[in-house]
Amino acid sequence: MRILTSDQAVLDHVAARRETIIGRTIDWANINSGSRNAAGLNAVLDVLEAAASALPARVERLPTQGSTTVADDGSVRTEAHADALKITARPDAPIQVVLTGHYDTVFPAHSRFQTVTTRADGALNGPGVADMKGGISVLLAALEAFETHPDKHGVGWTVLLSPDEEIGSPASAPLLAELGARGHVGLTYEPALADGTLAGARKGSGNYHLIVTGRAAHAGRAFDEGRNAVVGAAIIAAALHGLNGQHEGVTVNVAKISGGAALNVVADNAVVRFNVRVPDKAAADWIDASVRAIAATPPFEGLTLDLHGGFTRAPKPMDAAQTALFEAVKEAGALLGQPIAWKPSGGVCEGNNLHAAGLPNIDTLGVRGGDIHSDQEFAWPDSFVERAQLSALILCKIASGEIDAAKLKSLRMETL
Repeated sequence: MRILTSDQAVLDHVAARRETIIGRTIDWANINSGSRNAAGLNAVLDVLEAAASALPARVERLPTQGSTTVADDGSVRTEAHADALKITARPDAPIQVVLTGHYDTVFPAHSRFQTVTTRADGALNGPGVADMKGGISVLLAALEAFETHPDKHGVGWTVLLSPDEEIGSPASAPLLAELGARGHVGLTYEPALADGTLAGARKGSGNYHLIVTGRAAHAGRAFDEGRNAVVGAAIIAAALHGLNGQHEGVTVNVAKISGGAALNVVADNAVVRFNVRVPDKAAADWIDASVRAIAATPPFEGLTLDLHGGFTRAPKPMDAAQTALFEAVKEAGALLGQPIAWKPSGGVCEGNNLHAAGLPNIDTLGVRGGDIHSDQEFAWPDSFVERAQLSALILCKIASGEIDAAKLKSLRMETL
């Protein structure tokens, strides 16, 4: 593998747009788009749609499905979500590349972390600069440059930008599954680590919400007539925590218990919310069965239990297809003077969804940064061009056949 004259022209195209790639990231990050901030999500969707219109591709908004949520009082509600943005070029080409990202962030509308600043060391500090509005800008820059390559016609591509990744992709999961099933290679733009290291194998993740219903009573006059849901929830939470250490690689995090009311009332409602992480399917089957066994048996008489949720992202192991793809990306990175390394991650992302649907993918092709999901989130400005050039070169080498996308897909299907 080497950089051809046509490849270099693509790389130069990226380099010439450095200020635009960084500048639009800052503009987008200055618009709050927390996962449940409908107005903010729509505002960001508007600017992303405008940016995508510069590409020679079909740009469309896709409605997403609603999802079920459990409120703190135990009521079950249907939640609507913003549209996804789909950008498609050459859908009939023999090789199809799927590029995904999300335009929601973890910072709600009332967050005090709302604007981008530049740190003394030159890093950008702002909500979503790394996770992942910077990644979206890198994605678009790579495609803008690739569209100047003479071999582009053999490669079709589809971009999906979703509004709900940070809450588990409940609305966009079917869209990811559909794209993953028909694509050959996936590129996803979560941030890399600050030194450029990629995420390799990823654990799977499940989110559960257990509604505990008891019986209200006056805490003084009729205490014995009540059935305390908060106490039941605490006992259940302890049982769930006790599952830790029983199966290698499995963790259970009891994140929140809500419920109850006045101090003189025996609580008749509570909700236990917890997350599980697993390294493989066998572990997923074990923890799901263990959770359901706990949820099937109230800790004392008079309580009822109602379990909601389950696995949202399957594990993503380093199978043969993943290993081959990472090695190809490492070779491409070496041509650019970018050492590519990877390591396992307990985190999850859309790459899990795509892999489960049969798509080999690299899911940390976004900017180099860190401290994501906190008000210290940062991204290194130099990494914007660097990472866009890496993606652009990957696309060039897929077009030339030096990265054999059809073979990668075949390898993945052998282990699906």
